[in-house]
Amino acid sequence: MALSYPTQPGDIDHLIADDHAVVERQFQHLEAGRGNRRVLVDQVSFELALHAFAEETVLYPIWPELGMEDEHDDAEHEHQQIKELLVVLGRTDPGEDEFEDALTQLISVVRHHVHDEEDEELPEFRAKAGGERMAQLGKEFLAAKRQAPTRPHPAAPDEGIAERIAGMLAKPLDHVRDMLSGKQKEMGTDPSGTLDPEAQAIVDAHSSFGPLPFEILEPDQARKQPGPDAAVKKVMAERGLEGPEPVASVEDLRIPDAAGGEQTLRVYTPEGFGTGPRPVLMWIHGGGWVLFDLDTYDASCRGLANKTGAIVVSPDYRRAPEATFPAAHDDVLTAYRWVLQNAASFGGDPTRVAIGGESVGGNMAAATCLQLAEVGETVPVAQVCVYPLVTPEQHGESMQDAADARPLNRPLLSWMAMHAFEGRPDAASDPRVDLLGVPAERLAALPPTLVITAERDVLRSQGQDWARRLEEAGVDTTLRHYDGVMHEFFGAAAVLTKAEEAQQEAARHLRRAFGVGAGEPDGATTR
Repeated sequence: MALSYPTQPGDIDHLIADDHAVVERQFQHLEAGRGNRRVLVDQVSFELALHAFAEETVLYPIWPELGMEDEHDDAEHEHQQIKELLVVLGRTDPGEDEFEDALTQLISVVRHHVHDEEDEELPEFRAKAGGERMAQLGKEFLAAKRQAPTRPHPAAPDEGIAERIAGMLAKPLDHVRDMLSGKQKEMGTDPSGTLDPEAQAIVDAHSSFGPLPFEILEPDQARKQPGPDAAVKKVMAERGLEGPEPVASVEDLRIPDAAGGEQTLRVYTPEGFGTGPRPVLMWIHGGGWVLFDLDTYDASCRGLANKTGAIVVSPDYRRAPEATFPAAHDDVLTAYRWVLQNAASFGGDPTRVAIGGESVGGNMAAATCLQLAEVGETVPVAQVCVYPLVTPEQHGESMQDAADARPLNRPLLSWMAMHAFEGRPDAASDPRVDLLGVPAERLAALPPTLVITAERDVLRSQGQDWARRLEEAGVDTTLRHYDGVMHEFFGAAAVLTKAEEAQQEAARHLRRAFGVGAGEPDGATTR
């Protein structure tokens, strides 16, 4: 599930290995007897159906041209076995002898197939086809997944134009069957049984919208799908909860971006404004530099404004692929400098400014601090990194044990990097992205830092290692880990107890840095 040689996120062999990691983790859930067995198998069937179609129409036709006839024949034979076993699993139920026997065989065949492909066939293919070709084949691989039928079809043609035509005919029929059976609304959930009930309700709510996998779509298609905020709002509506959380005011300002244009800076002023300048928190939204926007992370900003008593400002930086790395980083740095210079214009105190963010927002918060320190400018008084991305590498054990997590799984992480760093292979070693690679003497300049991680998150391991690196560098660092929750949990405080706890933890960290006591009135300081 991890290739032995370097790849770029959009390379076809990289994408294939990501798919393998997801299915392997689902097999492990099944073998351990945890989670929803029916939904796990249905998800495995869906993933393998798309994966097999994409390999057979994009990858396998090339192998004979490169003298890989034996590998081609063996792989097609195993794909046929896999499809036939998936048909059996689809018409039987967990607990039945036929189902359990077919599942045992499927796990064995797939693991053998993965071993051969990752250890022998893909390295040979890359060596013969050339590294430059892998990225283009990766794009074709994802395009084929968008065209693929969602169920196995062992009797259909298994290669080339004939299979593409058969797939085009089968896909709409599969879609109708998936809708009628309810499987369409199972594909986006987390059936592993590892989430706590409140978190499970949120991922179930998102899955109920029937989204397509973000990681196979074009960015403009993916942006039209419901985000994590939509799932929280659905759960709130089901519980009769009103929202959004009220604040005194929300205002959108237009400020410069780094390219000579403009970006939006959303300004949240908390209730009970009081007198005197307020501390300021710049909160940077996530989305892998590709997805989501200010609205998606609105709940986090409102909650932090009211819990800290600070004015929260959030920049709407440019996103990829329209503006690739380092556009977003440059916009955030530009926005931070503007805030320092203009804080008084919206009631802020420029001597008490902190920074933080979620996911890639956490990355950009730390990168901004490092850039400011590098040129001798004033760094924020504190930073908060919520499940941050701190290296582009597939780092740590969470890349395996959370490979199948929702809403962020390993294939989606690669998809985001593929678009964010397109044309910039050097981004992997850029210190604004590879924060784990920054020397300790530079890290020592960072302000007091809170790092928050989640159990069901592919970024968990790198977030925890980031906290250790900061502590080793002498930075005042606090790590808070939350079991039973997923990436994107932080903004769900209205319906998720652990999100409320995490926001309160962030607020305590920030109030200490602002010099505001926990029981003091808004605007008061201990200075």
